[in-house]
Amino acid sequence: MTHEGATPPARWVTSTSVRAMTDVTSPDDLAHGLAFETERLLLRPYEVTDLPAMADMHGRADVARYLMWDVRDDDASRAALERHLRTRFEEEGDTLCLAAFERDTGDYVGEFLLILTSREHRGGEVGYILHPDRHGRGYATEGARAMVGLGFERFGLHRIIGRLDGRNVASARVLEKVGMRREAYFVRNELVKGEWTDEAVYAVLADEWSPGVATS
Repeated sequence: MTHEGATPPARWVTSTSVRAMTDVTSPDDLAHGLAFETERLLLRPYEVTDLPAMADMHGRADVARYLMWDVRDDDASRAALERHLRTRFEEEGDTLCLAAFERDTGDYVGEFLLILTSREHRGGEVGYILHPDRHGRGYATEGARAMVGLGFERFGLHRIIGRLDGRNVASARVLEKVGMRREAYFVRNELVKGEWTDEAVYAVLADEWSPGVATS
């Protein structure tokens, strides 16, 4: 693969030293250090006032197509937002979900997630959902790269994966640009919305991670 060139790494709005997961014990302390900027995006914890933008995105069929959940109505979107307002990264299954906005305009872009999959093995998983109006601008790659950096540089993770529907070629390309390799492809292994679907699994290790480089 050839390099497209270097991209500026994420800039932490609240400066925080790298520390192990076991040092992160206070949800308030965690939330205060989670707002950061990339070259074009601002990522921060969700706020109650973000509900209209989030509900608009979660209520679209083209957004939910390759996700585990179906189109969400206002009540389901509100419930999802309430879950994301609880910022924790202590126990397996805890998820950090950050809202993303264009730095120049303040417009809502989507959301980026980091899931703690294993404390013992320091494993995590990255995910993202973009509003269709913001597709095709490289925001998914930019935000996903920042979340992988968050996992490695702040929380001391050893390995981060990305899982996706095998039909979602665009999302697979994002993970490849972030620097992940495809490690597995499972054929018709999940029943999603009444349909058997394939699953692709991508991964990158901390000692392989290069935050400022995109690949093609």
